[in-house]
Amino acid sequence: MLPSGLRGRVVPWLRVLASDDPRTLAQRMALVAFAIRVASAAIAFLTQIVLARLMGEFEYGIFVFVWALVVIIGDMSCLGFHTTVVRFLPGYAGRNAHAEIRGLTSTARTFAMLSSSAIAAVGLLLLWLLRDSVTGYYVVPLFIGFFCMPMIALGDVLESTARAHSWAVVALSPTYIARPLLILVFMVLAVTYGAPHTALTAMAAALAATYLTTVVQFFNIVHRLGKRYVAGPHRTEFSLWLKAALPIFLIEGFGFLLTNSDVIVVGLFLDPESVAIYFAAAKTMALVHFVFFSVKAAAAPRFSALFSSGDRVALATFAGETVRWSFWPSLGVGLTVLALGHLLLSLFGPAFTAGWSLMFILFSGIMAKALVGPGEVLLTMSGEQKLCVLVYAAALAANITFNVTLIPLFGITGAAVATAGAMMVEALLLHLAVRGKLSIILFAFANPVKASLVNGMDNHDR
Repeated sequence: MLPSGLRGRVVPWLRVLASDDPRTLAQRMALVAFAIRVASAAIAFLTQIVLARLMGEFEYGIFVFVWALVVIIGDMSCLGFHTTVVRFLPGYAGRNAHAEIRGLTSTARTFAMLSSSAIAAVGLLLLWLLRDSVTGYYVVPLFIGFFCMPMIALGDVLESTARAHSWAVVALSPTYIARPLLILVFMVLAVTYGAPHTALTAMAAALAATYLTTVVQFFNIVHRLGKRYVAGPHRTEFSLWLKAALPIFLIEGFGFLLTNSDVIVVGLFLDPESVAIYFAAAKTMALVHFVFFSVKAAAAPRFSALFSSGDRVALATFAGETVRWSFWPSLGVGLTVLALGHLLLSLFGPAFTAGWSLMFILFSGIMAKALVGPGEVLLTMSGEQKLCVLVYAAALAANITFNVTLIPLFGITGAAVATAGAMMVEALLLHLAVRGKLSIILFAFANPVKASLVNGMDNHDR
């Protein structure tokens, strides 16, 4: 028998681990996602250190620029259909619409493969036509990278399908644990057997890792869906899904560019060594981002279900909880990473410690975002995709303007200031958008339930 004081602390966690209540299910998914992201952050960090050590600043800078570009385009090439699965599947499950679930999951996979393959083909054609205008050391790595895109897109759909069912481990471990581990293993094996220590070898390792990870995940998800939903008819509501997917595509496209445009612009303006130093600093500070990701992964299906149920006070309550889940862990993790920043950067190589000052700048932007939590997910799952598009378009415009203006003047320091400034603009716009449309005050130190009642949200007819 546990002492009463200890029992009071342990029992609530046991309920989170065992209960099937929707709220505790979301908490459990957040905890699992958080644990996976902690593990994946450690794995990704170790992978980047080994790759940087193997290749040196120049080749490593080429690899991270090309890989970031390929992942951005690959994620966007789903055209929003992967998040559409999370948007609609919980509602279908709530009314046992199995035919719609079968149609949605199969259509999303097919659409993602076709759209990503078409975009990859266009990219390869443009690369061939413009090969004389592209810096020589980027051409062949980019050529390999475009072949990764269909598997990246399919992997996103499979991840979203698992998230919609709250299968957190199945959803997150392939992309965030298996793939980076396989990239590292394949790279080490390649150089061990005589392959050159170059970005080209690293991209070949990434290609093999991406295909292996996604194919295994595909068979796993299809097997699980077959067990959960017996074979039967498919109902396709393609126009409805596409109508929802396109704004989501714009939101996530702007979001991906907002998150990664700094690396891309640094690569366009500066040499690969500068890209490597900036990326190492940003990647180290990105250890804080797994908090956001964990909360977003758990919150999206719950936001969708609460909005569909019409319980606006419960929606406000849960939204407030997600902000606190975002802010306090981000603060703790961020301060720890900053304290260890110089040491962590030195692991990449002596030249990389020049990026330590950048981490303090980036942290200010991250905490601004943490103050409002997953506001973009709340808007998207509440049917306010168009408003979210406008928010992200404005934030991206600010980001690009800051980057293009500050990087030529201040180099990688300008990139860090631009990124932090864009995060602050994004946070402010999300706060205003959620407050204006949903009457919820998303702020770490506000009470969203009182705010929603004061604004009459419980009587607000949407």
